[in-house]
Amino acid sequence: MQILPCPYCGPRSDAEFHYVGDADKPRPSRDCSDEQWVQYLLMRRNARGAARELWVHRSGCGRWLVLVRDTVNHEVQAAEPMNR
Repeated sequence: MQILPCPYCGPRSDAEFHYVGDADKPRPSRDCSDEQWVQYLLMRRNARGAARELWVHRSGCGRWLVLVRDTVNHEVQAAEPMNR
């Protein structure tokens, strides 16, 4: 188990959260091609190091947040509300 920091509720078990995707990947327009949509949904950078990720606190406050997490050691470096 890992403890993730929720900006609204404080530290909580990772079981309360759900990973949604890359926070910096722009969503394609509604009239995009099937290939563009597949690229958006399925293709990941998978780089080592810090990554900005979207998470939802599904068993807590239900709010979306951005975690900056190291993909090598899973250490969370920052947590902030998602402002979109």
